[in-house]
Amino acid sequence: AILQYRGWKKGTDPDPDRIIQKKKSFKAALAAGVVICAGGDVGVFAHGDNARELEMMADYGMPAADVLRSVTSVNADVFGWGDRIGRIRTGLLADLVVVDGQPDRDIRALRKVEMVVKGGIVFF
Repeated sequence: AILQYRGWKKGTDPDPDRIIQKKKSFKAALAAGVVICAGGDVGVFAHGDNARELEMMADYGMPAADVLRSVTSVNADVFGWGDRIGRIRTGLLADLVVVDGQPDRDIRALRKVEMVVKGGIVFF
């Protein structure tokens, strides 16, 4: 899927028609109230590069705070796990990421990981 973008320089070259159409489709889905989940096991992004997908969601028109909800509580709710994960609340399971910045305002802050708390263990 990524080969179709070979030679295109994002931010320098004009958006190709396929990108323009993807942005229009994404914005139309947002406007129609379609529930949009983030992530997946297959796609053009390598495992561990999830931030790229989230940045694209923001670039395509989803507010950063909604992108964060999409990758946390929305995913949990869609998969039927919202009563156990997806939110920071007493009684719920949570692995946390601490970043340098405010990802609810600028999703790119997710690339500046300072600390991870997984299974109650802190990793720096």
